[in-house]
Amino acid sequence: MAPRIYVASPLGFTEAGRLYSEQVVLPALRAAALEPLDPWAVEAEIADVFALDRHDPHRATRLHETNRLVGRRNAELIRSAAGMLAILDGDDVDSGTAAEIGYAAALRCPVVGLRTDLRVTGDNEATLVNLQVEWFVEESGGVLTTALADAIASVVRVAAPA
Repeated sequence: MAPRIYVASPLGFTEAGRLYSEQVVLPALRAAALEPLDPWAVEAEIADVFALDRHDPHRATRLHETNRLVGRRNAELIRSAAGMLAILDGDDVDSGTAAEIGYAAALRCPVVGLRTDLRVTGDNEATLVNLQVEWFVEESGGVLTTALADAIASVVRVAAPA
């Protein structure tokens, strides 16, 4: 059975991000004999709730229920994972991705952080991203990388059965 790898990222928010995830990241994980757990692969009923008309009187209630469902489902996926690949691109690490990294680290699930973004965003010259995010990645037994191939190799290493 292939090790299950949770993919934490903000990639689902944009068309370009979705294409990168679907055409580059997920296939690279599969090619490395890993099973990607993609939180952006949402069921139709979840997508339908997010598409509700803003004037629908039940929209807020349904969104709250769906938000809880999505959060619970993502937590379950993280708990079932042998490791995490976290995409850290952007002018700051996405807050949802940062939360997923912290949750995984607390569970002793190793996290590999990938930052391909050229912008400098670390707290000082010794950090690639926010120093607290880096600490959780490293404390989990993971590493930070700047190239997808290195990230995939690192995920394979940290998620290998003991």
